[in-house]
Amino acid sequence: MSRRIFLLSAVLTLFGIASHANSQTREEKVREDRRKVEAEGFWIYNNLSRAFDTAKKNGKPIMVVLRCIPCEDCVKLDDDLVEQDEIIRPLLDKFVCARVVSTNGLDLSLFQFDTDQSFAVFFLNADKTIYGRFGTRSHRTEWFGDVSLKGLGAAMQGALQLHANYPANAESLTAKRGPSPDVASPELYPSLKDKYTDSLNYADNNVVKSCIHCHQIGDAQRDMFRANGKPLPESMLFPYPHPKAIGLIIDPDERATIKDVSPDTIAARAGFKPGDSIASLNDQPLLSIADIQWVLHHTPATGGQIVAKVDRNGTRKVLTLKLEDGWRQKDDISWRVSSWGLRRMTTGGMLLEEATAEHRQKAGVATNKMALHVKNVGQYGPHAAAKNAGVQKDDILIAYDGNSDLLREADIFRHGMQVLKPGQIAPITIFRSGKQIELKLPIQN
Repeated sequence: MSRRIFLLSAVLTLFGIASHANSQTREEKVREDRRKVEAEGFWIYNNLSRAFDTAKKNGKPIMVVLRCIPCEDCVKLDDDLVEQDEIIRPLLDKFVCARVVSTNGLDLSLFQFDTDQSFAVFFLNADKTIYGRFGTRSHRTEWFGDVSLKGLGAAMQGALQLHANYPANAESLTAKRGPSPDVASPELYPSLKDKYTDSLNYADNNVVKSCIHCHQIGDAQRDMFRANGKPLPESMLFPYPHPKAIGLIIDPDERATIKDVSPDTIAARAGFKPGDSIASLNDQPLLSIADIQWVLHHTPATGGQIVAKVDRNGTRKVLTLKLEDGWRQKDDISWRVSSWGLRRMTTGGMLLEEATAEHRQKAGVATNKMALHVKNVGQYGPHAAAKNAGVQKDDILIAYDGNSDLLREADIFRHGMQVLKPGQIAPITIFRSGKQIELKLPIQN
C-alpha cells in the first residue's frame, strides 16, 4: 500500500467513513473499526499508555482522537473532500496518533471536553501538557459550518509549532488543563458505577453495551447534582458556549479566524472585525474554535472579561470581551444530546420550538411573551409525562410554573433545573382550539 493511500486510509478511518457502514450493526462497526485500524498499524488503538510511551521515545507530539464509533451523528465529511485534501496526509506522520473509541477508564483530569460531541481531538506533549483541542458542532447532524479537514490541518500545524517551542511556552499552556474532576474516570460516577467497568468487553458481542459514550459523562454529572438536590449550574446547562453566542462566526477552515461578526453582540461591542485572526484569549494560544470554547467555558456565568490578542492586517491589537451576567444563556443548546434528558426532567417529554406569528396571533400572545409550539410529545416512559398530564402535539405553551417570560425551550430548561426540584408539580398553561387549558406537569429526575 503506497504511503499516499495508507495515510488517506488513516484519515478515512479517523472520520469513520466506510463503504458498507450503513449495512453494519453497531456492534459490527466497532469490531470492524478495531480490526481495520490494528491491521494498518498506523493508529494506536485504545491504548493511551502506549501512545505516551511512544512519544517519550520519539519526541513527537501526540494526537488523540476520541471518536464514538456507534454514533450515527458524528463527523460526516464526504469522500470527495478527503480525496482533495493535501495537508492532512503528510502531517499525520509527524504525530503519535492514538484512536480512542470509548471513555471507559479515561483520565478526566486530562481529557476534559464538550461531552455532547462524539468526536474530539487533543494535541498533547508526552508529559501530558495540552497544546489544544479540535472538534465542534452546533447542530445535531451538520458539521460543515464548524469543522473541516482544512481546519484540522491548520490545527495540526499549530500544534506542531507549539511543540517546537515547548517548553519555553509552557506557562501559556497551563490553563489548557481544567480543575480536578468530580471523579477520576467516567465509570466511577454514581449513576455509571454499577453498569460499566474501566474497559470495553469484547466477549459475547458486548462491546457496544459495555461502552461509556461521551454524552453519558455529562449525563452522569447532571445526575449527581440532581441526586444531591442541587440546582444545576449554568456551566452544565450551557457548556462550552459556541462563539456564535457572543457574535463571533469562526471560519471552519482556519485556526481561529473570524469570518463574520454579528451586529449588536458582545463581540461587535468589543471591536472584532471579519478577517481578524485571534492569536490568544487570556494568553492561551488557539488552535481551533474548540480552544475558543474552552476559554468561554471557563468564564463564569456571572460574567467576566476575556482579553483577546488579534492580528489584523499585519498589526497586533488587544481587544476585551466583556461578558455580562447571564451571557451563557444566549447559546443554543437545543441540538445537544443532553437536551433529551433535560426534556424528560423539565418538560415531561415535550419538544418545544418558538411559535410562529400565526400561532401567537391565534393565542393572543404578544411578541415579548412566552409562546412555545409543542412540536412533539414523548409517548413512552418518563418522556410521556407531559402526554399523561394532558398535553398534545401542536399545543401552544404560554405559561410555565407561573412564568410567561420564558421565551425559548432553553429558558424552560434553565428554570426547571435551577428553580424546581424533582417531585414538584409545575402548573402550565397551554392554548388549544381557541381555549386556555391549565395542566399540572410533574418535574422528574
